[in-house]
Amino acid sequence: MFYWLMKNIVIGPLLLAIFRPWVVGLENIPKEGGVILASNHLSFIDSVFLPLVVPRRVVFLAKSEYFTGKGLKGWATRQFFKATGQLPIDRSGGKASEDSLNTGLRVLGSGGVLGIYPEGTRSPDARMYRGRTGVARMLLEAEVPVIPVAMIDTEKAMPTGTRIPKVRRIGIVIGQPLDFSRFDGMEGDRFVLRSVTDELMYELQALSRQEYVDVYATSVKEKRASLTR
Repeated sequence: MFYWLMKNIVIGPLLLAIFRPWVVGLENIPKEGGVILASNHLSFIDSVFLPLVVPRRVVFLAKSEYFTGKGLKGWATRQFFKATGQLPIDRSGGKASEDSLNTGLRVLGSGGVLGIYPEGTRSPDARMYRGRTGVARMLLEAEVPVIPVAMIDTEKAMPTGTRIPKVRRIGIVIGQPLDFSRFDGMEGDRFVLRSVTDELMYELQALSRQEYVDVYATSVKEKRASLTR
């Protein structure tokens, strides 16, 4: 109920009126059943505008730190992420990664729409980076379609490091569902997972028209951070 109120009454109409996002391919999202929306990740507001334009409720997996902050700011952040339908996950690896996978599988198993960023983090420079294979494992285990989604110009509306977005129009391009049923039962094969992920990233790059870099975005961020120390 809280999610519905925020999306349709409180926040949603205001943001849609201000930013006037254009959308292509909304009809590609099935009206029911579990499905993954795999999106590029340019800005913090990606997780805001994609759920606003999709008629069905979209659940994202967000890092747990967003839900554990202290004081008024922590409370406000926590309420915002709950309002936008996001679930906390621990991204520290090992068992935490397995728990995150299971959280996503529960969403899909209940017939929900799960939003995922295959790159694993926001792009540091508006280019597209190598995808993580977790999305491939999830879609093969859940046996659901995956739909590539390209966010357009969101990094210009709210660049990394800024707190208040600039008022400008953004776009969302929703591609055709991808069928990987030929790999059913092969979610334990790391070569299959990489092949599925790379095919998905190719489709994402074609929709977004970003320059593609075949390294992980986290590696680029870590290298840049080390140079500034």
